[in-house]
Amino acid sequence: MSKLDAYIKKAKSIGISRAKIIDTKNVVAENWVRLRCQYGCQEYGKQLTCPPYSPTPEFTRKMLDEYSKGLLMQIENIYFLDEPKIFIQIKDIVASLEREIFLDGYYKAFGMTAGPCRLCKSCDTNKPCKYASRARPAMEACGIDVYQTARNCGFTMEVVKSKEFHCSYVSLILIE
Repeated sequence: MSKLDAYIKKAKSIGISRAKIIDTKNVVAENWVRLRCQYGCQEYGKQLTCPPYSPTPEFTRKMLDEYSKGLLMQIENIYFLDEPKIFIQIKDIVASLEREIFLDGYYKAFGMTAGPCRLCKSCDTNKPCKYASRARPAMEACGIDVYQTARNCGFTMEVVKSKEFHCSYVSLILIE
């Protein structure tokens, strides 16, 4: 088992349903994704991990060129109304794994999570983040087309059509 494969095993042991080492060429960053944040999410402009504070799609595309691999992770079958605590759990998992990967010598490791940050009751966007060691931008906040990226890597991802359905969340740790 390679060192990178060990991260898959670790991710699954701490709550991730599916994990896979991927080639970053499969990650899709598009401008329209950020528009969905701006014109569809009530958190736009309210959190340092969300647009307009998060990396732009253009920056994300350039950044992806600096990495060859990523650890793509999916938490499946989450009840929609459990979102707030799931978002904190995902941020903690990603930050923890990112740190472990960094300490193993992959010093460029950088994680992106799913959904808005819920570490603070409200985010003061005029001050530095109080939880910079745990807070990470969502993939979609950086312009990543999560649905297409997941599909490119063999993960199943469907649009949740109502709050009665279960959903899944995808996160990514870039590794070089």
